[in-house]
Amino acid sequence: MSEGGIGGITKIPELRKRIVFTVIMLGIYRLGVFVPTPGIDVEALKQIFAQGTVFDIFNLFSGGALEQFSVFALGIMPYISASIILQLLTVSIPTLQKLSKEGDYGRKKITQYTRYGTVLLSLIQGFGISYGLAQQGVVLPGSGGIGFYIGTMVTLAAGTAFIMWLGEQISERGIGNGISLIIFAGIVTNMPGGFRDAWSTKEQFAGFLGFLVLLVFVFGVIAAIIFFERSQRRIPIQYAKRVVGRKLYGGQSTHLPLKLNMAGVIPPIFASSLILFPATMAQFWKNDFMQQLAGALATGWFHDVLYVGLIIFFCYFYTAVTFNPLDVSENLRKHGGYVPGIRPGKATSDFIDRILSRITLGGALYIAVICVIPTLLITQFGIPATLASTFGGTSLLIVVGVAMDTVAQIEAHLLTRSYEGFLGGKGGKFKGRRF
Repeated sequence: MSEGGIGGITKIPELRKRIVFTVIMLGIYRLGVFVPTPGIDVEALKQIFAQGTVFDIFNLFSGGALEQFSVFALGIMPYISASIILQLLTVSIPTLQKLSKEGDYGRKKITQYTRYGTVLLSLIQGFGISYGLAQQGVVLPGSGGIGFYIGTMVTLAAGTAFIMWLGEQISERGIGNGISLIIFAGIVTNMPGGFRDAWSTKEQFAGFLGFLVLLVFVFGVIAAIIFFERSQRRIPIQYAKRVVGRKLYGGQSTHLPLKLNMAGVIPPIFASSLILFPATMAQFWKNDFMQQLAGALATGWFHDVLYVGLIIFFCYFYTAVTFNPLDVSENLRKHGGYVPGIRPGKATSDFIDRILSRITLGGALYIAVICVIPTLLITQFGIPATLASTFGGTSLLIVVGVAMDTVAQIEAHLLTRSYEGFLGGKGGKFKGRRF
């Protein structure tokens, strides 16, 4: 006997335990955000963040931990950076490329290398941030020097390692992707404050009516993100019949789904970091050139054009790194699969690459439009910058994407036990849009 809806969760002890475990782990993470790192004047640090630096990106993903300079100040960004670096090295280094194809053993080794890289990056970033903050004069009296640098490096690296462990535990024993849920939790916790600020400052953008329009606009952006994130191009695949022993295999038809947005939220993160980097350097090295460069990249049409261009570039770059049409074509050939009307081998890889190039352009433009929404809200409608960054751009992309993936995993658990999906309908499955 099956029961639909969320009520089905309570009927499955394993799923219920996984969800409770996930909530507890996320609660522990949020508690750690408020554990301060010794030796920092937090009020002076907040004044630096008010000027806009590359640290705003890290602060967003750390749920405000960097602004308070807690033990979780670096958040999970070193792990994400290490993962991206390993992906790039896997493409360019034959040894790692071979290791990635060795099944569970290869994945475990790459995961181990990623952990080592995370700790190394945490130590480097910890020293850089502590040194920069010391130069800015936000260190409390009596602190500073080599002891402060080493203590801060170790503290921040230990905090990041603990967050990494929490994420891995959530992925293994909880529900959803642990790393993504940690970022999700950091962003979502800022949203109630964003709604409160939107209500308290509603007079700045047409009063109560403007507040309602803002809410409708936010839900419209969320609907658009869901639509495009589920959009995919399905390439038909046919498998030839083959006889193995006394059994006949193959002959079925399937499809190869190519998502409109293959790169996820990596392009806007990289683009924002590059654009804000001069502003960060201008905080530490005060000279006329850095000040002028930071000012030119802060706002205006040049900032918007450069931002969109970098997003499009990184969409193509990251898609090329993570998806290799030649490997897909070779795997299809090995298993007797082919695209109807296309010769196996290089012709198939060229066909897939051509389609991927076209849909990546659409995905890049979609991400660019979503990410410039905060700028439009600030410049055209007078929305405060804190509200625009909370309800637009990268934050909504991450929140909506992680929420959909987590719900899909919960639904998968329900479906395996004959429960209907959350969305109803035949099987209750999420279905990607074809276009």
